[in-house]
Amino acid sequence: MGGSSQQTTQSTSQTSPYAPAKGPLDNILGQLGGQASNAGLTPTENNALNTLQTNAAGGNPYAGAIGNLATNMLNGGGAKANDGNISANLANYQGMLAPYANGSMIGKNTALQGQLDQIRQEVSNQVNSQFAAAGRDGSAANLQALGRGIAQGTAPVIASQYNQDVANQLNAANGLYGAGNSTYGLLNQNQQAANANAQAGAGIGSAALDANNWGANQQLAAEAQRRGIPVQNLSTLLGSISPVAQAFGTQSGTSVSETKDDPMKTIMSGVLGGLTLASKFSDARLKEDIARVGALADGTPVYRYRFRGSPQFEIGLIAQEVEQRMPDAVSEFRGAKMVDYALATERAVAIANASAAHHIEVETV
Repeated sequence: MGGSSQQTTQSTSQTSPYAPAKGPLDNILGQLGGQASNAGLTPTENNALNTLQTNAAGGNPYAGAIGNLATNMLNGGGAKANDGNISANLANYQGMLAPYANGSMIGKNTALQGQLDQIRQEVSNQVNSQFAAAGRDGSAANLQALGRGIAQGTAPVIASQYNQDVANQLNAANGLYGAGNSTYGLLNQNQQAANANAQAGAGIGSAALDANNWGANQQLAAEAQRRGIPVQNLSTLLGSISPVAQAFGTQSGTSVSETKDDPMKTIMSGVLGGLTLASKFSDARLKEDIARVGALADGTPVYRYRFRGSPQFEIGLIAQEVEQRMPDAVSEFRGAKMVDYALATERAVAIANASAAHHIEVETV
């Protein structure tokens, strides 16, 4: 069997719940319907949304501070505020050491001349007194001895001072070199910190914009809730009522469908088209969109479903489950399972009648 067929179907049907389920279902539907008037905002919800809108209208109280912080950080965050002092310290240090570093202070020790004068005086007194005692003062030998004595006395002092001045020059040069490197290092660190602060300021700038838009966003959020809460409530009620309404209400419509032939559908159309049977096809393989909606008095599950290819929902039993409880109530025709509803519901009816009789008896007593 193959191919496809197109059919137009117009149907109107009134489905009724099983007697034991009708009363509770009507009660549930009545209560759900009554809740529709409560789907709007409660006073508490409305007050909360009003409070949110009032707070939002005032804006973010920290927006100004965040904006100032962003501007400060974009400008370096004060990381280079001491650059001038650091550079000035280096300049002062250079000014103090420059004469020593360039060698202009070599031989300029003010105390050196006095020391040399003292040595000359002592040597002169000693040499001249010796030659005077011999009656030879002022002689060539006297002058020669005097010059040699002064040279021998002053030469070590002058050499030592020269060496000290040269060492001072080298120390000053090294000190200036180290101070320059330290200063440049500090300035570079400050520049790096300023760059990092500027990058952080860019991020804070985004936060400042968000803070400025905070009030408007909060108002939009509050209005969304003001509209969304009733819609959500109504959707919840609709989700509870619609399945029951579809299951037990009046359904009508016209459908045009083109379907490929299905072996199970062929069995159904061949049997239902020409036979009126006490049993009803209830094979799970013939159904789709199956959902449990209740149970008979004896616990047999009741389902809402559509026969495959049909838009109409129906309420009934599943043959495979009935077969496990009451095998005699299930038969097969051309491989499809059928349920004899009279046999399948006999036990549930007996239980329901017994329960009703007991209830009446208790009320009478």
